[in-house]
Amino acid sequence: MINENIRQALEMTFFNNRITDYLICVFIILAGCIIVKVFQRVLLKRLKAWSEKTATTLDDFIISVIQRIALPLAYFGVLYMGINTLDMDPILKKVIDIAMMTVLTAFTARLATILISYGFDIYWKSKGKSETLERSLSGILRVLKLVVWGLAVTFFLDNLGFKISAVIAGLGIGGVAVALAAQAVLGDLFSYFAIVFDRPFEIGDFIIIGDYLGSIEYIGVKTTRIRSLGGEQLIFSNTDLTNSRVRNYKRMDKRRVVFRLGVTYQTPLEKLKTIPLVIEKIIKETKDTVFDRAHFFSYGDFSLIFEIVYYVMGSDYNKYMDIQQKINFGIKEQFEKQGIEFAYPTQTLYLNKAA
Repeated sequence: MINENIRQALEMTFFNNRITDYLICVFIILAGCIIVKVFQRVLLKRLKAWSEKTATTLDDFIISVIQRIALPLAYFGVLYMGINTLDMDPILKKVIDIAMMTVLTAFTARLATILISYGFDIYWKSKGKSETLERSLSGILRVLKLVVWGLAVTFFLDNLGFKISAVIAGLGIGGVAVALAAQAVLGDLFSYFAIVFDRPFEIGDFIIIGDYLGSIEYIGVKTTRIRSLGGEQLIFSNTDLTNSRVRNYKRMDKRRVVFRLGVTYQTPLEKLKTIPLVIEKIIKETKDTVFDRAHFFSYGDFSLIFEIVYYVMGSDYNKYMDIQQKINFGIKEQFEKQGIEFAYPTQTLYLNKAA
């Protein structure tokens, strides 16, 4: 009798579904949640402990994606599977399908942005974790996220039955018109991408473009700003920079220095022969320099000219000037000791007395 009452109770119908159907729905949801929970507490926990012992970051990233994307999506999937076993009103079923589609679209877009962010992070680390590159990649990442979410919304609306193709065609025609009107802006944008990924210069680099020189102060989507030695700010479009020959002194490993000095014609030959040796010794005793050569170069209008070449190890301009100053002081000191005189413009007039 009790079994019969239970059977009759289970066969009772509410909203087109028997009690048995509701129990099956609840069982599927509970069983699915338990399976996901066991996976999370047991298998995923072990995988996480294993990944912490490895040197690579890929396994950590995969586990992070599982925690942030796969697990929440699994819970939604279990809930959807359970509810989908019930016989529902078409309108309610459509609402649930739309909700599930919304969740899938959102999680797919989020997965895409996470993958892009991870790719940018690997690229940033491979380039030495530059702060300048990090800021540039952050700007590009925001643009890409906007594109990804725009595509996700378009896909979502298309699956809902909206005629997106007509809208996209209209946007395509309008996009061509906008592209033609904003050709310069788009050119600067693509040049910005070239600067970010090719990295011909970074913030803080001292560069020369044509007759202009200064330090990079800001790299934007359209323009790059340079602080000149005079203090004023120079603004270049990115296209101008990528189309120009840029001399980047910050990337210089060593600086080649060439200078000349002149001594008087009255200097004896013996002393002239010692000048290259004296200068070579001075340069070699100066820190962070590499001597190349010193020669009696030519006969000038009022002096005997010597040419000296050496290298400064480094790109810092102030360091180069300090070294050159020290070398000049050393040359002056040695010349005074040996009685060698520097030449300067002079004229000698010879007067003949008329007979």
